Amino acid sequence: MAGLRRYAAEFVGTLLLVFVGAGSAVAARVDGGVVVVALTFGLTLLVLVYAIGPISGCHVNPAVTLGALIARRISVVGAIGYWIAQFGGAAVAGLGLWILTRYGGVADQTGALATNSYGPHINLGGTFLLEIVLTFLLVLVVLVVTSRSEQAAFAGLAIGLALAATNLVAITLDGASINPARSLGPAIFEGGEPLRQLWVFIVAPLAGGLLAAVTAPLLTTAHSHYRPHTERA
Repeated sequence: MAGLRRYAAEFVGTLLLVFVGAGSAVAARVDGGVVVVALTFGLTLLVLVYAIGPISGCHVNPAVTLGALIARRISVVGAIGYWIAQFGGAAVAGLGLWILTRYGGVADQTGALATNSYGPHINLGGTFLLEIVLTFLLVLVVLVVTSRSEQAAFAGLAIGLALAATNLVAITLDGASINPARSLGPAIFEGGEPLRQLWVFIVAPLAGGLLAAVTAPLLTTAHSHYRPHTERA
């Protein structure tokens, strides 16, 4: 039952992160839309950390789960369950956005369902490097701040700000993935070029998460505070 609660938390958390975050991009009609979208992603993750962190650790990102797996904070079986839940939640979020723009009278301000893609502002190599570095930052922050019990109360703030900062950098370049699930959800319903380029936004963030997991032990050796109780060492 505890395992199902963790998977359900990851499913719902990822669904909300993608729907609210990408939805803010789809609906953005104000000047400073980049800032609005970045803050929406960051604030959504911030509140989710406190809402579902004690249940599942609030990964809501396959790259974070990979980092946790390498750091031995979650089992292989648990990680697979998280990935299924995360991608499933993101797919439902993508479906929700597709319904809103096709049948709900919502004009898609991005023209592509807030998908990620490279093109006029950045090439394939640049996108790959950008996503690795920014995901490295996010996952490193997650692994470090959740390993220090004295910082537990501020973990959500640090993690949310890290996601907002990475989005501020990448939104105008490739739409800011930093999360394979965030990219998958909208892409499978938009199709076309975003779907063909999807592999980049899966592989690069996972590589960033892997590098963060290798680097994190150099900064801390303590156990995570926000791991679900049954996963603690």
